[in-house]
Amino acid sequence: MLKPCFKNNCLEAGLDEAGRGCLAGPVFAAAVILPKDFSHPLLRDSKLLNARQRDILRAEIENNAISWAVKSVDETTIDSTNILKAAIKAMHLSVEALNPNPEHLLIDGNYFIPYQNIAYKTIVKGDNTYQNIAAASILAKTHRDMYMQQLHELFPEYHWDKNKGYGTAKHIEALKKYGTTPHHRKSFQPKALQIQLFEVELNS
Repeated sequence: MLKPCFKNNCLEAGLDEAGRGCLAGPVFAAAVILPKDFSHPLLRDSKLLNARQRDILRAEIENNAISWAVKSVDETTIDSTNILKAAIKAMHLSVEALNPNPEHLLIDGNYFIPYQNIAYKTIVKGDNTYQNIAAASILAKTHRDMYMQQLHELFPEYHWDKNKGYGTAKHIEALKKYGTTPHHRKSFQPKALQIQLFEVELNS
């Protein structure tokens, strides 16, 4: 069973992101303040759940959280800074949107840029250790998946309904055949595509 929080005597928000390793689409981040008595038997790292379980938990979290917020940072910003800074910016935006304001932040991973003067703690694999981080991972994942499903309707050839922008074989093949879209991250060009473009350049 996951621990409810890191600090018991304050309003603590769990933070996590989704989409850092994708070739296309924004990076999303969520911040969640859960009640101290919140529990759900399915709650864990979003990557360990199927889509139906994540949707069930999303509704439970959004309906029962003291406060929650999900924000995104677009592909242009990812390319102009880097994915780590973009993910942290999305986390900052999600914290900013919380009401009431958290007194402590618990972040999945091993790096964070301080937000204002709020104390924080980073936890490696925190999304499968603490409930509030797991809740944030689920909201970030489900909101991003929904966004990529909407993009899929506009660009069905890239199979974003299935791969959500990650570099699967079908996604790479679509990039080779159709090129990039405005939603692709220019700084995330896959090696397989680089090799093909290099060969085309040599043979031209």
